[in-house]
Amino acid sequence: MTKLRVGLLFGGRSGEHEVSIVSARAIAKAINAEENVNKYELLPFYIKKDGTWQGPDMASQVLASGEALSTESQSNLWQFPAEAQTVDVWFPILHGPNGEDGTIQGLLSLMQVPFVGSGVLGSAAGMDKIGMKSIFAQAGLPQVKYMALTREQIWSNPCIFPKLCDQIEQTLSYPCFVKPANLGSSVGIAKVRSRSELEAALDSAASYDRRIIVEAGVTAREVECAVLGNDNPKASVVGEITYESDFYDYETKYTSGMADLLIPAPIPDAVIQQIQEKAIQAFTTLDCAGLARVDFFYVEATGEILINEINTLPGFTSTSMYPQLWANSGVSFPELVDQLIQFALERNSTPDNNQVTLNT
Repeated sequence: MTKLRVGLLFGGRSGEHEVSIVSARAIAKAINAEENVNKYELLPFYIKKDGTWQGPDMASQVLASGEALSTESQSNLWQFPAEAQTVDVWFPILHGPNGEDGTIQGLLSLMQVPFVGSGVLGSAAGMDKIGMKSIFAQAGLPQVKYMALTREQIWSNPCIFPKLCDQIEQTLSYPCFVKPANLGSSVGIAKVRSRSELEAALDSAASYDRRIIVEAGVTAREVECAVLGNDNPKASVVGEITYESDFYDYETKYTSGMADLLIPAPIPDAVIQQIQEKAIQAFTTLDCAGLARVDFFYVEATGEILINEINTLPGFTSTSMYPQLWANSGVSFPELVDQLIQFALERNSTPDNNQVTLNT
């Protein structure tokens, strides 16, 4: 049987470059596992921090070492390795901007080769917190109160800035969260409790992104649900994140021992069912495909379930929440990788509504 060549694409021009390498190492191991080694041939491709692509030889070295390559020498950004032409299906695992925001998905679509995960629409909408929340609101998914701002509002006029802060305090009160609209892994996010902290957080967030979102704080349990599939997606068991830090920031996420994952979450069955239903609704509303992790706030005092966000390309290490949720749902890590590749092939076999055949 001829093996399918899986182009594992990782690294990228993002602050989550190193996380991408860790995820790619876990996926590479799963592709080479006993269950998959006779189905797939691994072809790794590494994108350096300057955006240049490296072929399988160099990419394999990065996978083996786990260390990013230096970016001392610049080369042609559009010079793809020759082996890219032989890929049967792409498995992009590029976290953050330039990886899960629709940019690489657009490029892979132009290559006309199947790829794992959501397309341009689902990826872009899932990455942009303001766009995502607007779409969720239209779909009737309950959320915390929020305000959308721009860098121009924060930096352009010092006289208007205090009035903007007044408006935030009146609309959302404290505590609240200030976030760049288009960054992942809690980069640039701050929890604020006072005017001075709010001003500093807005200035910091504006340095990361031209669009900023401010969300009301809520006393709630943080729970997550994984989704797998295409047009008929399935939801995993629900997991809960607990931690001692002030909030689930970058350090807490990626420092061993700073957060605990409770799978399955110790919450009522009726609540679990609602979370699973809302996770699938969020997935289909954004036209996602393949995989996504959907995060919620469960306000135990009132029974409210508020959607926080969707992550269309979640962390994929052996200890990440997404694969752990599926492991606890009966799908092993190698099986999960296999299913995602098969879903990519399935989606590609469906006629594209944007392609029109003209009779001449």
